[in-house]
Amino acid sequence: MKIQQYIPFYKRNLHLAFPIVLSQVGQMTVSLADNMMVGHVGTTELAAAAFANSVFTIGMVFGMGFTYGLTPLVGNSFSQNDFHSVSNWLKNGFVSHLAAAVFLSLVMFGVYWILPLMGQPADVLTLAKPYYLLLCVSYLPFMVFFSVKQFFEGIGNTKMAMQITLTANVINILVNYVFIFGKFGFPELGLNGAGIGTLVSRIFMPLFFVVYISRKHTYLKYFVDAIGQRLSRERIIRLFKMGIPIAFQLIVEVTTFAIGAVMMGWMGEKPLAAHQIALCLASFTYMISLGVAQANTIRVSHQMGVKDYASMKTAVWASTHLVLAFMLLMALGFVVGRHALPLLFTKDIDVVMLAADLLIVAAVFQFFDGMQVIMQSTLRGMSDVTVPMFIAFLAYLCVGIPVSYVFAFSLHAGPRGIWFGFLVGLCVAAVLFYFRYKRNLRKL
Repeated sequence: MKIQQYIPFYKRNLHLAFPIVLSQVGQMTVSLADNMMVGHVGTTELAAAAFANSVFTIGMVFGMGFTYGLTPLVGNSFSQNDFHSVSNWLKNGFVSHLAAAVFLSLVMFGVYWILPLMGQPADVLTLAKPYYLLLCVSYLPFMVFFSVKQFFEGIGNTKMAMQITLTANVINILVNYVFIFGKFGFPELGLNGAGIGTLVSRIFMPLFFVVYISRKHTYLKYFVDAIGQRLSRERIIRLFKMGIPIAFQLIVEVTTFAIGAVMMGWMGEKPLAAHQIALCLASFTYMISLGVAQANTIRVSHQMGVKDYASMKTAVWASTHLVLAFMLLMALGFVVGRHALPLLFTKDIDVVMLAADLLIVAAVFQFFDGMQVIMQSTLRGMSDVTVPMFIAFLAYLCVGIPVSYVFAFSLHAGPRGIWFGFLVGLCVAAVLFYFRYKRNLRKL
């Protein structure tokens, strides 16, 4: 197929993806700002943030993944112009997500008591524990926001969540600045100040949705209709069958990096701080690709709804081209800026040099990271989620983590060895997801 034939698909995909990308960039900008601010407080504080976030992110991503299952289901009904089915998915999705959020919140509070058993340095653990509790309190409003966000993405509106996320990010950064450094007469709380900023911004996120929806009749009608809809056991089961595999798939990826962070902690606080810096930068590029991938899920679910498989295939490859071009550009940026970029987070030269080594590995796996996220999103749009969950488990935990351990400790490659494992896991995942997509395409 000639490149000119892809141009309309590039435009449509980018139009849908751009608000999601901005939203993802906004979230990652806040994460980067958090780490920069905390890093300038001290290396121990940065290591504590890395540890607490690595543990908390497992539960957070599991909840986010569960909400992702709503988008293709809503997308299919929306593409068929079935208004009542769309609002019914809204009601069943919101109730399911809220129940899951309450349960997961309790689990994450319970994890607090086993943090001391994870082998981290005593000073890192002391700072990480209260910060982790603040993150746990922020979880419920965050999940409410994501439930509504995934509904709107299913009906093709990606701008509303972007605007809310960017506004909340400004609030986060301002509150961080005030409480981390003790400005305007407020106490200097260091790492806990970053936790307060996260909590305040996440409380505002669902509240902003209420304001937006109440002013837009086009969207308010879905919520009004949803109130009168019945809870459907069949639909709730379908939401769980879609959401749980996606959640486990994402949690496997995040657990891989969390285990990597724990292993880094065994080497000391400086490798752990370097890991956090490199992971922040690699996550930034990933989240932009994820924005394009989420738009790809919407496009695929809509095309599946009307059975236009030829357009679906072209849209998938258009998304693939966009993501791979971006990731290869970021790989070059990591190589060129490997010493300069870590200086944004810390002045500790040992941490900077360790982070520079990790960024070389991150540059190599950009291609595979981009490929796996697009193939993953395509399968999700096809409602194929169970097999990809097992692929992720095999690639990341059964292959990636053992490779990380062997390179880091048996072959004495140190921190870089842990990231070699990440590289191998992403490569295996990208290849297997691609072959799964080709198999599905042949069936269609």
